[in-house]
Amino acid sequence: MARRHPVLRLLLVLALSVVALLVLVAGVGLFGGDWFQFGNTVGLVELRGVIRDANDTIETLERLRKQDSTVAVVLRIESPGGAVAPSQELYDEVRRVRERKPVIASLGDVAASGGYYVASAANRILADPGTLTGSIGVIMSIPNFEPLAQKIGFSQENVKSGPFKDTGDPLRPLSPQERTYLQGMVDDVLTQFVDAVARGRNMEPERVRALADGRVYSGTQAAAAGLVDQLGGLRDAIELAWSEAHQTGEPRVWRIRPRRLPWLLQLLGETLLADAPEFRGGLFFLYRGPLPQ
Repeated sequence: MARRHPVLRLLLVLALSVVALLVLVAGVGLFGGDWFQFGNTVGLVELRGVIRDANDTIETLERLRKQDSTVAVVLRIESPGGAVAPSQELYDEVRRVRERKPVIASLGDVAASGGYYVASAANRILADPGTLTGSIGVIMSIPNFEPLAQKIGFSQENVKSGPFKDTGDPLRPLSPQERTYLQGMVDDVLTQFVDAVARGRNMEPERVRALADGRVYSGTQAAAAGLVDQLGGLRDAIELAWSEAHQTGEPRVWRIRPRRLPWLLQLLGETLLADAPEFRGGLFFLYRGPLPQ
């Protein structure tokens, strides 16, 4: 029987070692470090960027809800909003945490639309005077490329099973019937938004609806309107959470890091997804105004 070449055997061992190391590092990056704490703490969870997927944040909140040593949670929100369903899922999970321990929402530069939707589930909301928040509303953006298609001589025909199956086709404008249909959907989701804020903030739905014209408020304006409980920064939110949990002394903070893959696996993923289409379309609670500089 022919023996393997020693160089090939060495290369095989090295390759297996590299794979094992990557798996180990990935495991540490995904699951290690953040869950080993001693004594009572305030769990600090960050919600940043456009809300497209809520799974990781929900998992974090669920574990903090079950963790007895986590006596309160501060949810730091830096988000202009996002998709409907993930915002609603986050809202529901914050409500579940709230049933067991205090949850304080701390609003950063922007916590608007879907970001405010999530915040409204907390026991208390703090914002800086210059925070941009509110934007209670729903928007559905549908591009219309028909003029451009006509210029370049491009067209398409749709064979559809029903009159509304190709609603939103970017190569033609909406028909009056389609506009009415989509407006009804947007209005329905707005009602869900208003009801959720009213429930979380203990406000009358009529009062929330009067504020729900899509406008954005500064932190000072939001406090005057009842959308925010008090003005203050992240440190104030942590101290309030510690106090609401009936703890004394200096607050101990457990900063939960966002779940991230190691840099090598991130680079691999970015390379594989470089040509993937950008997420577009759908319903968005998305503030589209200016951001603080």
